[in-house]
Amino acid sequence: MMKKKSISASNASLVLFLCQMISALDVPLDSKLLEELSQPPTITQQSPKDYIVDPRENIVIQCEAKGKPPPSFSWTRNGTHFDIDKDAQVTMKPNSGTLVINIMNGGKAEAYEGVYQCTARNERGAAISNNIVIRPSRSPLWTKEKLEPNQVREGDSLVLHCRPPVGLPPPIIFWMDNAFQRLPQSERVSQGLNGDLYFSNVQPEDIREDYICYARFNHTQTIQQKQPISVKVFSMDSLNDTIAANLSDTDIYGARPVTERQPVLLTPTGSTSTKVELRGNVLLLECIAAGLPTPVIRWIKEGGELPANRTFFENFKKTLKIIDVSEADSGNYKCIARNTLGSAHHVISVTVKAAPYWITAPRNLVLSPGEDGTLICRANGNPKPSISWLANGVPIAIAPEDPSRKVDGDTIIFSHVQERSSAVYQCNASNEYGYLLANAFVNVLAEPPRILTPANKLYQVIADSPALLDCAYFGSPKPEIEWFKGVKGSILRGSEYIFHDNGTLEIPVAQKDSTGAYTCVARNKLGKIQNEVQLEIKDPTVIIKQPEYKVIQRYGQVSFECIIKHDSTLLPTVIWLKDNDELPDDERFLVGKDNLTIMNVTDKDDGTYTCIVNTTLDSVSASAVLTVVAAPPTPAIIYARPNPPFDLELTGQLERSVELSWIPGDENNSPITNFVIEYEDGLHEPGVWHYQTEVPGTQTTVQLKLSPYVNYSFRVIAVNEIGRSQPSEPSEQYLTKSANPDENPSNVQGIGSEPDNLVITWESLKGFQSNGPGLQYKVSWRQKDVDDEWTSVIVANVSKYIVSGTPTFVPYEIKVQALNDLGYAPEPSEVIGHSGEDLPMVAPGNVQVHVINSTLAKVHWDPVPLKTVRGHLQGYKVYYWKVQSLSRRSRRHVEKKILTFRGNKTFGMLPGLEPYSTYKLNVRVANGKGEGPASPDKVFRTPEGVPGSPSFLKITNPTLDSLTLEWGSPTHPNGVLTSYILKFQPINNTHELGPLVEIRIPANESSLILKNLNYSTRYKFYFNAQTSVGSGNQITEEAVTIMDEGKEDWKKEIVNGSRSFFVLKGLTPGTAYKVRVGAEGLSGFRSSEDVFETGPAMASRQVDIATQGWFIGLMCAVALLILILLIVCFIRRNKGGKYPVKEKEDAHADPEIQPMKEDDGTFGEYSDAEDHKPLKKGSRTPSDRTVKKEDSDDSLVDYGEGVNGQFNEDGSFIGQYSGKKEKEPAEGNESSEAPSPVNAMNSFV
Repeated sequence: MMKKKSISASNASLVLFLCQMISALDVPLDSKLLEELSQPPTITQQSPKDYIVDPRENIVIQCEAKGKPPPSFSWTRNGTHFDIDKDAQVTMKPNSGTLVINIMNGGKAEAYEGVYQCTARNERGAAISNNIVIRPSRSPLWTKEKLEPNQVREGDSLVLHCRPPVGLPPPIIFWMDNAFQRLPQSERVSQGLNGDLYFSNVQPEDIREDYICYARFNHTQTIQQKQPISVKVFSMDSLNDTIAANLSDTDIYGARPVTERQPVLLTPTGSTSTKVELRGNVLLLECIAAGLPTPVIRWIKEGGELPANRTFFENFKKTLKIIDVSEADSGNYKCIARNTLGSAHHVISVTVKAAPYWITAPRNLVLSPGEDGTLICRANGNPKPSISWLANGVPIAIAPEDPSRKVDGDTIIFSHVQERSSAVYQCNASNEYGYLLANAFVNVLAEPPRILTPANKLYQVIADSPALLDCAYFGSPKPEIEWFKGVKGSILRGSEYIFHDNGTLEIPVAQKDSTGAYTCVARNKLGKIQNEVQLEIKDPTVIIKQPEYKVIQRYGQVSFECIIKHDSTLLPTVIWLKDNDELPDDERFLVGKDNLTIMNVTDKDDGTYTCIVNTTLDSVSASAVLTVVAAPPTPAIIYARPNPPFDLELTGQLERSVELSWIPGDENNSPITNFVIEYEDGLHEPGVWHYQTEVPGTQTTVQLKLSPYVNYSFRVIAVNEIGRSQPSEPSEQYLTKSANPDENPSNVQGIGSEPDNLVITWESLKGFQSNGPGLQYKVSWRQKDVDDEWTSVIVANVSKYIVSGTPTFVPYEIKVQALNDLGYAPEPSEVIGHSGEDLPMVAPGNVQVHVINSTLAKVHWDPVPLKTVRGHLQGYKVYYWKVQSLSRRSRRHVEKKILTFRGNKTFGMLPGLEPYSTYKLNVRVANGKGEGPASPDKVFRTPEGVPGSPSFLKITNPTLDSLTLEWGSPTHPNGVLTSYILKFQPINNTHELGPLVEIRIPANESSLILKNLNYSTRYKFYFNAQTSVGSGNQITEEAVTIMDEGKEDWKKEIVNGSRSFFVLKGLTPGTAYKVRVGAEGLSGFRSSEDVFETGPAMASRQVDIATQGWFIGLMCAVALLILILLIVCFIRRNKGGKYPVKEKEDAHADPEIQPMKEDDGTFGEYSDAEDHKPLKKGSRTPSDRTVKKEDSDDSLVDYGEGVNGQFNEDGSFIGQYSGKKEKEPAEGNESSEAPSPVNAMNSFV
C-alpha cells in the first residue's frame, strides 16, 4: 500500500501541473466583471523589436497596457532609466505608455538611436515590453567611379556589376535604360540575387550604352542611380575584315568563328558551397550558368524530394525558393545546368538554424488563496535556447522572495498562494539568433460564484435538434456546476445530457418533454448562486403539399401550391424564387398565402420555382419546374416536324476540310431553327453516327473540319420547335489521307500492383484519332529526382505496360507517346506515378485511452514515420472489443469493432460502449496495400452507468388486501445494482390518483408481497432499478385487489352449454368483480374463476340531461333573461348613459378588450373581473399565440389536472389522472406542472 501512495521527485512537477490545469481559472471576457476584478498589468500593444524609422518624421514608440487599477508607465534606454521629463523633444501620450519623439521640429533621429524597453506597473505587478531597437533608415549615394566600356566577343559570357551602396534596410535593385524602361530579361539575360546582371552568352542585340542599375530605398522613398554602363559586341567576321585591311596578301591569318560551349557556372563558383537560413524564413538558392546554347537549370534535393506546396522556381528556374523552411529542409541541393554539349552542377549544403520559438508559452494564472499552480515556459530552437525568469521585470534571483514560489528550470511552481503572491512574471528564451519574451501574471483572487448568464433567459429549439443552455460563471476557487430541471427537480445525470466545462448543458436530441425550467447552481467554498432558464421545444416546419411539375401552354395561367404546417407559436414567412433568384418585378406574378400564380405565361417564365419557408428557428424549401410550350394552333394550321433535307453535296475537298451543302425539306408551318450535321466513319466504326456540328436554320452550307485517315459520310437533320426531322440520305464517302497522330493518349497513370512493379495505364486513342495505320505507343519512364536517363519501350495498340523490379513506393516520371506508320505525335507531357505499395512496417506507438463517460472514450496515438508507411497513407484503424461485462459473469462471443480515421489523425472517439465493462483495443496504420502491425493491446474500463429497466414486472395472487409482485433484473444492469425502487398509488373510479407510496427493496430480492391494501381497489405501480450512479428507466403495471365476498351475494346465470361467452349487464362502473364459470357433466362439477374491473362512467351519459323537460325549461329562462339584459343595455347606450359594466371598463381601461366602433355595425363584448379574458370571443391575443399573465388570473385549467386537461365533444371537462405513461408520477392529487393559460387557449382552438 505504501508503494501506491509514494510519488517520486521526478513526477512531482507533473502532478502539480495537473492540479493547476484543474484549478486554474479563465476570466470570462465580461466587461462588467472585468471592471470589478483587480488585475496585474498586461502589455496589449508594442512596437516591433527591430524598428527602422524614417529620419524625416516623428518617432512613435508604442506601449499600451491594461490592468486594474490602470497601470503607470516608465522607460529605459540602453539599459538605464530614460527620464522623458528632461527631454523637451519627448512626450508620452495621456493614459498610455506610447512615446512620441519630435523630429520634425528640430530633433535629430540619430540622437535617439538605441534600445528601448517599456514597463507598465500597478499595485499587483509590473509587465515589460520587448527590447525595441530604434534605428533610422539610411539611403547613401553611389560612390563615383570611372566605368570603361565592356567589349565582348559574340557568344562569350558577361557580368555587369551593380554594387549598390549599403543602406538600412537594404535597397531593391533593378536595371533600366535612359528612358526608364526595364531591360528585358530571359533565360539568357537575368539579374542575380546580388543585383548583378548576368549574360549566359552575348548577342549583337545586347549592344547599348545605357545599362543603368537603380537602387530603391523604400523607407525614405528615394531611388539612387549608378552611372550608365556601355556594352559593345564584336563578331569574328568584323574582326577578320579589320585584320585583312592591315595585312598583305601573303600574310596567313585565321580566326575561329563563334563556337558552341558547354555550361560553366557563373555563380556560385566552385563545385560546392554552404548556406545557413533561419526556421520560418524564405530560402533562396541561385545558380546562373554561361554557355552556348543557353543552358537550362534544373534543381534536385539529394536523398529526398523538394517540399510540395512550398517550393517555387523564379528567374527562369535559376532561383529555387522554399517558403517557411524548417529543420527538415536541411540537406544538399544540387543545381544542374545543361545544354546540348554537356552539363555542369553545383551542390549547396543548406543548414537550417532556428531562433527561439514557443512550445508552451506561459499563460496567466488566476488562483484563489491556498491553491497551487504552475507557470510553464518551454521553447525550442537551434541551438537550444536558454530559459531565464524575471519577476515584475527584475531577474528572479534578486527579486523579493516569495515562500509560495519555487523555480525549477522552465517551470515556476506555486504552493498555497496568498494575495501578496500576485505578480507579473517574464520568461526570456534566447539563443544566438534571437529571443522571446512573454509576460504572464499570477492573480490571487477570492471571489464567490457569479453567474453571468441573464436570469430567466428563454431558449427555443426545434424538436429533435440539440439544445444548448448557457451557464457562464466565474468565481475563485473555480465553482462546481450542477443542473436541475425545475425548482425542486433532481440533479441531471445520464448519457442523455452533456455537461461542458464552461457550464453549458447540452441536450443532444431535445424532445417535447424537454420543455420546462432548468436551474444552474454554481458553488464554491465562498458561497452558492443559482440561475433559472427556460426551454421551449417547437414543432418543426413541414411543407405538407409541395409545388409540382407543370407543363403550360403559352399565354395560359399556372399555379404552384406550397401548403405548410408549423408550430403555432412561430410566425412563418414564405418566399418564392425563380431559378434561385428573386421573382421578376412583374404584376403577372401573384403571391398568395399558400400559392404562387403566374398569369399570361410567356416563354421567359420557363424555369425552376422554389418555395422557401422561414421561421426564427428553422427553414424548409421545395421546388418544381415549369415548362412552357407553344399555344395550340388554329384548326386550319397543322404544325409538325420538318421534312428531312435532301440533295447533299461535298465540294472543295482538302486534306483537313470539306464543304457540305444541302436543300432543306418542308418546315411544316414551324420555322427551322437549326440543322444538325452527323458523320459516319466507314473505316473504323461503320454504321455508327456521331455528332459533328450544327448551324442556324437559315444556313444551308457549312465548312467541316476533318481528321486524317477517316472514310467520312455525312447526313443532316432539321430541327424546329416541334422536334427533329428524320435524317437525310447519307452523302457520298470521302477518305482523308493518313498523317502523324495529332494527340497522345489521355489519363496516363502509374500505379504499382505489387511492391516491386509499376503498372502504367492510359486511355487508347479511338480509331479516327490514330490518323493512320500501324498505331503504337512509346512508353517512357524514369525515377523522379534521380539524374537518370529515360527508359523507353514501344508497345502495340494496348492500354497497359508493367515495369518490373522497381523499388517499393518511389515516384516515377512517366510519359506515353502515340505513333503510327507515318511518325510520332507531339512530345507528351509528363505525369508522376508511384511504384507498388507494401504493407506498413511499424505500429503506432504511445496509444492512450481517455474514458469520457460510461459510453464514450477517446483514444490517442503517435503517428508512424511516413517513410515506414511504404505507400499512400489511408489513415488509422482502431480495433476494439469488449472483453467482459463487470456486472455479469457470462462471456459472450467477442465481436471486434473497427473504426477508421482518415488521413494523418492522431486521435479518435469510440462511441456506443457498454457501461461497466472491460475493453481492449489496438491501433494500426493503413495504406493502399493494407494494414500494418497492430499496436500492443490497450485495456480500459468504462465506469458504471444508470441501469436499464427491469426485464419484467408481474403482479399475481390478488387477495382482499394484498398483491404479489415478481420481477426480473435488468438485462443491462450497467453496474452493480444497489436497490430497486417501487412506487404505487391507488386509482379511483374517475381515474384520479391517490397518495404515492415509495418502497426501497434490496437488490438481491426478486419478489415482494404488498399487504394492508384496500379491497376491490386498482393500484398503479412504478418500478425501476438503481446503481450508485442513479436510477434507470421505470416500468409500470396496474392490478386490482379482489372485492369482499362477505359483503356481496353471488349472482347466478344459467347458460346454454353450446355457447362460449356471456354478456354481463347492469354492472357498476369502476368496480372490481370476481367471476366463476362452472360446468357440470358426467364426470362431476368443475369451475374456474378470474377477477376483472369495469371501466369508468362514460361522459356520454350526461347527454341524457338535455332530454329532460326541467333542463329545457331552465335553459329557455336563462336565454330570455340574457335577451332582456341586452335590450336594456342597448337602450341605455343610445341614451349616452353608463351602465356598471361600461363604468368598470372605463376604470380599468384594459387595452386587450376594446368595444367595436359604432360604424362597424356590431357590439363590443365586455367582461367583469370574474370573466376569463383569454377565452372570450372578443379578446385579442398576441401574434405569437401566448397569453400574458396579467390578461387573466383565472382559467378553466386551474380546475383540471394541470396542463393535460381536455374538453370532450359535448363540452364537458375531463381531468386526466396522469401525463405520459412513463412520466414520474405526481404526488397525491396535485398537478405535476403549473396551470398554463396557453394550453387552456389551445383546448378551444
